[in-house]
Amino acid sequence: MSPTRQLLQLARASYGAALLLAPEPVIRLATGRRPSPRTCQVARLLGVRHLAQAALTAAVPGPATFILGASVDTVHAASMLVLASVSPPARRPALTDLLPESLFAALGALGVLS
Repeated sequence: MSPTRQLLQLARASYGAALLLAPEPVIRLATGRRPSPRTCQVARLLGVRHLAQAALTAAVPGPATFILGASVDTVHAASMLVLASVSPPARRPALTDLLPESLFAALGALGVLS
């Protein structure tokens, strides 16, 4: 497996585990604000999704899997832009989440090329 693909899997699994196991400190570090219990629940679900995606790309490391993963990350990033534009209270967390999702989408696309 290429170094780009390995980096993507490690980064995604680490991020997913952090969101699942310790969402409040992760969100507070990223946004500078204490998250609501609902925000923590959503972050835990996102953590599970990232762990599942990392496991899938480890089990089936072909280009199609990375294209699918990059597509999921792109849709997630786009949804964060929409959320930020329509919900002022959610703007900061949505824009904060946009960064890792965009990074994962880009790394997934690079993983296809490597």
